[in-house]
Amino acid sequence: MLGKDFYKKETLSLAKDLIGKTLVRNINNIKMKSRIVETEAYLGVNDRACHTFNDKMTERNKILYMDCGTLYIYQTYGIHFLLNISSFGEKVPEGVLIRAVEPLSNIDQFAINRFNKKYNELSNYQKKNITNGPAKLTKALKIDKDLNGKNIFSRSLYIEDSNFSFEIEVDRRVGIDYAKEARNLPYRFFIKNNPYVSKFKQD
Repeated sequence: MLGKDFYKKETLSLAKDLIGKTLVRNINNIKMKSRIVETEAYLGVNDRACHTFNDKMTERNKILYMDCGTLYIYQTYGIHFLLNISSFGEKVPEGVLIRAVEPLSNIDQFAINRFNKKYNELSNYQKKNITNGPAKLTKALKIDKDLNGKNIFSRSLYIEDSNFSFEIEVDRRVGIDYAKEARNLPYRFFIKNNPYVSKFKQD
């Protein structure tokens, strides 16, 4: 399990360093392991795309002001949960969005959580879309608001190191057209040619 010191760093560095690491979800002693293949960095008070832009603390975003390694899980469209991990340290409200993962173990459990079917019963489309997006991976891993405000060092959710070899690519973040100049910042990191990286259209 990666300790607190791993997360106590500049946010762009953390977003890059998380790529290739193993995310472990433990539910009733069933461990679901996945490789982190895509992340996005959100740089706090000066980043228009971040929930803490202009240093406005709210009931929702106060989690980002907590110590590094804190889980910030928020809901979009009243349906989808997104998994973020705070970086840096207390009172520096920045974090990293886990945007996509690649299932490594207990893939049937991923499929059951996501589509209520075993993996071999999924269509090719479902197999391609099992965890290739931030809302998809939280559903597949049963991550919701119950973990909000907790940390990434618990038995139920933690990250392990990995010796997996890969090449990282960098691009702009996704779905933040409202963020003016911040929409084009190169704050998204992903494994080159990995099939589980999220698919989307950009101008």
